[in-house]
Amino acid sequence: MNLPVTAYPGLALHAVVATLPQRLEQLPSPAWLQALLRLDAEAPVRSSEPVRLAVRDLLRVHGYRPTGRGKPSSEYLAAAVGDGRVGSINAAVDAGNVASLHSGLPISIVDLDLCQGPVSVRVPLPGSKYVFNRSGQEIDVAGLLSLCDAEGPCANAVKDAQRTKTHAATVRVLGVVWGALAPDARHATATAAWLGELLSRVGAVVEPAAIVALDA
Repeated sequence: MNLPVTAYPGLALHAVVATLPQRLEQLPSPAWLQALLRLDAEAPVRSSEPVRLAVRDLLRVHGYRPTGRGKPSSEYLAAAVGDGRVGSINAAVDAGNVASLHSGLPISIVDLDLCQGPVSVRVPLPGSKYVFNRSGQEIDVAGLLSLCDAEGPCANAVKDAQRTKTHAATVRVLGVVWGALAPDARHATATAAWLGELLSRVGAVVEPAAIVALDA
C-alpha cells in the first residue's frame, strides 16, 4: 500500500498495514501483550523528554496548540497508564498503545476498510472537525497533520475519528506512527518496526506502507 504524505518539516512518519487472522472479536488480546501496558515493562524503545518536546513541536508547525485536552495522545496514554486508567481494548489497539506508551510517539490504529477511498496524510483546512468518541464530542483538527480519506480527516497524533476506529468485525488495520526527525529519526523507525512485530505476534500479516510524496 502507498501512503501519500504531504511535505512537512520535521516529520518522520511510518505506517504498517496489518491483516488479522480473524475478526477482532475472535482475537483475544494475549496476556503477554497486556503485560506490556505498564510503564516499567521491558521494551526495545524508550520515550524521553526530548522525544516529548519534539512531538509537540511537530504539531505546532501549522499553528495547532498541543496542550490541555489537545495534547499528543502519547502523553495522555502515559498519564492514564500511570494512574491505572488504561486497560485492554483489543489486540490491535493494545499493540498500538504498547508501542506508543514506550516510545512516546503518538500512534493511530484505524480500520482500513472503514476509510472511504484512498488515504493520505495532509494538513486539514480551517473549519475541519470530526467526532472522536461515542458521546459525539468533536475535535477541531484545522492545522493538525492528519490521516485523511474521501470524507476528510480521520486520525492524527491527538485523537482518532470515531468513524474509522476498530470494532468487533475489524479484519484490516492501518497503524500510523507520528514520528519526528528530532531528536533521532531512527526512533520512529524502530517504533514502527516494533509495532509491526507486536501485530505479527498476535497473528496478523503485516506489511509496511510505502510513504510517497503527496502532490500539491
